[in-house]
Amino acid sequence: MPSTKEIRAKIKSVQNTRKITKAMEMVAASKMRKAQDRMHAARPYGESIRNIVAHLATATTSYKHPFLRPHPTTAAKVGLIMVTTDKGLAGALNTNIQRMVLNKIKDWKAEGVTVEGTAIGNKGLGFMQHAGVDLLSHAVQLGDRPQLEKLIGAINVQLEQYSAGKLDKVYLAYSRFVNAMKQEPVIEQLLPLSSDRLEMIGEKRRDYSWDYLYEPSDATVLDVLLKRYIEALIYQAVAENMASEQSARMVAMKAASDNAKKLIGDLQLVYNKTRQAAITKEITEIVGGAAAVS
Repeated sequence: MPSTKEIRAKIKSVQNTRKITKAMEMVAASKMRKAQDRMHAARPYGESIRNIVAHLATATTSYKHPFLRPHPTTAAKVGLIMVTTDKGLAGALNTNIQRMVLNKIKDWKAEGVTVEGTAIGNKGLGFMQHAGVDLLSHAVQLGDRPQLEKLIGAINVQLEQYSAGKLDKVYLAYSRFVNAMKQEPVIEQLLPLSSDRLEMIGEKRRDYSWDYLYEPSDATVLDVLLKRYIEALIYQAVAENMASEQSARMVAMKAASDNAKKLIGDLQLVYNKTRQAAITKEITEIVGGAAAVS
């Protein structure tokens, strides 16, 4: 049985750990609210630009953008943009998306499909390197707020590969924010633009389309707008992932703090029993010694 001194040292160590996890829980809760505000603020812009693209996709133009041209049903090479966190201590958030992506990569390889990846976040970068995925680009150290200028370089590599016909499809994997207690890992087809996604306006299916007058030309407008649309989708995914990260970290740190509190109680009980046993032993020795002298 450990001595009372060793138990006191363990209690002190767990108490210090609990202070750290409690502080991290409070910081994550504060950051989570800000991340949710940014995520919700980005949604109206993404919805508006998607509605415009939905109409443009069926408009009568002489120019057909590469993002709207269907590629072969059976893909030979796909691109994968994976969004994860830069830091750990976020519970099973990264593990869940990594498990889903790994299963998808296994399915692709079984079909003879080559995967070229872009990692957004340190955890995804390490995962792709370990999984043997060919990395085209990466973006790490994004901070606590999504910044498009840090993402554009990595994103453009995938877009250029797709436009050049070197990729048949591009997918986006991230953790979608549902609520503070639930974050859902998803893998969505990014390119070519899905007709199912473009046929919806809000929650209703679009049953009409608009046409436009283009200035200076339809090619110039579509090139800029569709690129902005893809950037908006990825920006929204990163914002969702950051909100999910802070939520998962808050929950994980709260669980760690609660477990530390329970462990301190258990150690305190062991300490009291050990101390009581030591006192009883000393009293027994004193009484025995006194009896022997008398």
